Amino acid sequence: MPKRDYYEVLGVSRDASDEEIKKAYRKLALKYHPDRNPGDKSAEEKFKELGEAYEVLSDPQKRAAYDQYGHEAFDPRARAQQWGGGFHDPFDIFRSVMAGFGFEDVFGGSEGEGRMSRGQNIEYELELTLEEAATGCEKEITYRRMELCEACDGSGSEPGAERKVCSACRGHGRVRVQGGFLSIIQTCPRCEGAGYIIDRLCKHCQGAGRRERQTKLTLRIPPGVDNNTPLVKHGYGDAGVRGGPAGDLYIIIAIKPHDIFQRHGNDLWCEVPISFVQAALGAEVEIPTLSGQSHLKIPAGTQSGTVFRIRGKGMPKLKSHEIGDLHVRVVVEVPTKLNAEQKAKLLEFANLCDANVNPRSKSFFERAKSFFK
Repeated sequence: MPKRDYYEVLGVSRDASDEEIKKAYRKLALKYHPDRNPGDKSAEEKFKELGEAYEVLSDPQKRAAYDQYGHEAFDPRARAQQWGGGFHDPFDIFRSVMAGFGFEDVFGGSEGEGRMSRGQNIEYELELTLEEAATGCEKEITYRRMELCEACDGSGSEPGAERKVCSACRGHGRVRVQGGFLSIIQTCPRCEGAGYIIDRLCKHCQGAGRRERQTKLTLRIPPGVDNNTPLVKHGYGDAGVRGGPAGDLYIIIAIKPHDIFQRHGNDLWCEVPISFVQAALGAEVEIPTLSGQSHLKIPAGTQSGTVFRIRGKGMPKLKSHEIGDLHVRVVVEVPTKLNAEQKAKLLEFANLCDANVNPRSKSFFERAKSFFK
């Protein structure tokens, strides 16, 4: 059964704000939560569908990928090229959203949830030339991320240190204050969410279990990427807290402006100046392409602004064998520095011309006669 559009699932428009998306998810997730609909398989499936839709649309990079490529952006078969794939537990998503709202659901939140958490995602803007975007390339990047502390292996404690269950939260990492149907949840102030107290903290990370380090990574950039194309390296974000999974690294592509070409989707555009003589008599001119020089035949009588299309000389389509086209707009260059002899020859040429030489001018002034009366 094909997946439904994520915007349709949440009942929001494609230009909905982050707050509108969050509000829609909260309302529907409460309605279809399995603990409110015991034994209702349909409600359970809708709850899972809501979680999947919200996880994508609440994340700017995932939302951009979905808007451009639809569900294909998160097809597990595409992971070889580092596109998204896989979704988190819908119950974790629900708890996260409700906690961010200042509450936690009363549908049986598990004990000890505060002990570990997923690491933060990291964004890295990678500049590429148009040529690199066209052919694909390998890039080594350097960025800073939180990694597990090697001294304590992420535990946050010195060797031999004792851990005691926090007496304030009884190991849950959070304290709960009942408030009607929903209960207010706060991170335990005594253990700061760990659920336990360490008598001797690691000297290297001061008990955090993580340290910021510089990381080098080689990226394989596929042909056809464009501005803001989100490439994802799963697990290369910040390390998780207290053994939680690592976040992801989002590589945001930024294509440098090109001296010759302008990109429109998979097509390239450029302007090529030609002389009056070439335009009038016709000629064969050399033009640039990303793969080297090519030749373009200019028919006699070509007007300035005429666009010629050269197939297969544009940009490759991402994850496809298709290639766009090159559009060449020729611009007739008017001479600006003429000597006396050249001016004389032009006047002689002008005297030899009648109205039939310039049919467009003749037609225009015939249509415009009424304005000159």
